[in-house]
Amino acid sequence: MNSVRSRRGSVLIIVLVTLLFTSFALVLFVEQASTDLLVEAREASARRLRREAYSALEVTLATLEDFRQANGALHSPAEGWSDPLGWAGWTPREGCTAEVTLQDESGKISLSHVDGGTLTNLFKAWDLKQADAEHLTDVLLGWMQPNYVPATGQAPDYDQAALPYLAPARPMRSYSELAAIDYAREVFYDDQGRPNALWHRFVATFSLYNYQQCNLNAATPDVLAAIGFPDLSQQQRFNDFLAGTGAYATQGPSWFTTAMQASTVLGSAALPPLAGIQVRALRVNVTIREGHEEFRLSAVVAPQGGATIVQTTATSNRPAASGTTATAATTPAATTSSSTTTTVPPQLNYPFTLLEIQENPAIPTPPPAVPPA
Repeated sequence: MNSVRSRRGSVLIIVLVTLLFTSFALVLFVEQASTDLLVEAREASARRLRREAYSALEVTLATLEDFRQANGALHSPAEGWSDPLGWAGWTPREGCTAEVTLQDESGKISLSHVDGGTLTNLFKAWDLKQADAEHLTDVLLGWMQPNYVPATGQAPDYDQAALPYLAPARPMRSYSELAAIDYAREVFYDDQGRPNALWHRFVATFSLYNYQQCNLNAATPDVLAAIGFPDLSQQQRFNDFLAGTGAYATQGPSWFTTAMQASTVLGSAALPPLAGIQVRALRVNVTIREGHEEFRLSAVVAPQGGATIVQTTATSNRPAASGTTATAATTPAATTSSSTTTTVPPQLNYPFTLLEIQENPAIPTPPPAVPPA
């Protein structure tokens, strides 16, 4: 009798242990399935919101093109295009909200066209000593320009670094390059190697895109100081004109549409070569929300004749080794029979050039506010 009870007890224990492991397995399966379903749901939601974001971007560009054709150029959001979706009367699908903000990238100075005087003016406005401002100018131009001869006679020797490298001799393509430039990393980074306040001011003043003139309608005090207007009274008149305050209170907020208008306000006979009055590159930030879900899109676009990306490849300042000869590579097209017919795809006459596009995590966190000069 006892043996029977013992066998029954053993079977019961085995059954309970089996149920216990089955329960654990079931719980883990449900948790994993819930995670997978949540990921799928979020991906599906992101795809839906992504369509709305790109629709909002297209509507924004269509609105901007309307103003560009009407006015001959884009000058400032004060012209009426600060709310492009509202102007077009466009709304996303039911349950979604859309927000568009615009930032004039060409309110900065293009690093592709900056000169030594402009850089030195800015660094002196940042209270750097004359010698330090000139040294910083030299190392930056020595990094970006081929065969640059430093005015201070101080040329970094990157060949002697722990990990030897060469200056690329082309405009910067990323602000992170500042960390590789001798002396510049001392100015723009703290002791822990993190970007400091001057780094953020540099980023807010200079653009990585290629265009001839910055747009005064979006210029900051640092930009004005760099191009030759460090005087606070000039900057005050400039701000009063744009905001419609002070001596310009009766006319209300305005914007520059001619170079003569801008030079008159700034009290200058003529504008510097780097100063203009048109948008050359515009950053369009789109945010679509649905409940707790959010999709962000950031694109930099250029109107016709506007900015381009820096396409110059890095070059070496070293002379070519003796005995070497540069030869042109033969492309497949060059060896094709003359009887071959090539079909050229139709060209889309799109009014804007897309310079950059980023989605969600790829969009960098906005920098902290630039401290006043």
